Amino acid sequence: MSKFEKKFGKYAIQNLTLIIIMCYVVGYIIWLINGSFLNYLTLDPYQILHGQVWRLVTWVIVPPGSFDLFTIIMLYFYYSLGTALERTWGTYRYNVYILSGMLFTVLGSFLCMGYLYLFAGESLAVAESAARVFAWGSQAFSTYYINLSIFLAFAATYPDMQVLLMFVIPVKMKWMGILDAVLMVFSFISGETFTRFAIVASLLNFIVFYLTSRRVIVSPKQMKRRAEFKQQVRRSAAVTKHKCAICGRTDEDDSTLEFRFCSKCNGNYEYCQNHLFTHEHVK
Repeated sequence: MSKFEKKFGKYAIQNLTLIIIMCYVVGYIIWLINGSFLNYLTLDPYQILHGQVWRLVTWVIVPPGSFDLFTIIMLYFYYSLGTALERTWGTYRYNVYILSGMLFTVLGSFLCMGYLYLFAGESLAVAESAARVFAWGSQAFSTYYINLSIFLAFAATYPDMQVLLMFVIPVKMKWMGILDAVLMVFSFISGETFTRFAIVASLLNFIVFYLTSRRVIVSPKQMKRRAEFKQQVRRSAAVTKHKCAICGRTDEDDSTLEFRFCSKCNGNYEYCQNHLFTHEHVK
């Protein structure tokens, strides 16, 4: 992955999470003006193969839910998670994670179409019937599960970080991640074919990314230790390099002074040129 990063890292998109949320904003504006128009933007493989190729991109605009206060809170929450992951992993690695999730989702929609034609071809023999089925099923292929993959990635990266559930109950991210995974397994079992393909496709980036790359786990204690280490480095950089044990003058006080250690003193005592030969040796 580092070879690709050296070659393509300069093309990585900064603040990708914010861009995705802005796409949602455009989708909500379209929904408020003419909600039915969003049906021409969904990831519908049947219509894509019939010439509506713009759906390969515009499905990202389709918002994952209705517009209300809860949606605003969730979008802000996912923005915070995505921004934290981008800072931790780096812009290029985070781009690969999100864009691979989108690519897998597109591939999953076409695989779902092939699966249905293979095992339910009779019900799709009529073009109008097939168009209705895939128009309805395309609603499952959205960025909803990609957002959940961001949540899982954050929980795996910061397992011991605490968040306030319902703004009151402190819960560690690893437990929320496990709960989220259990709910998705339940949705997979109870859902229909489109939902199952959408879940698997959208979460392949999480599976592949953590199986093929070195796992990065950052706990709050590690973050604190890193911050303290950086402060110590900054403080040590500010400390003068040379100081006379007699007069206390440093090389910052007078850059023309020369300093030497005395080999006869018991310890690491440093003296300026004026006291190097006149000081009393420490025994």
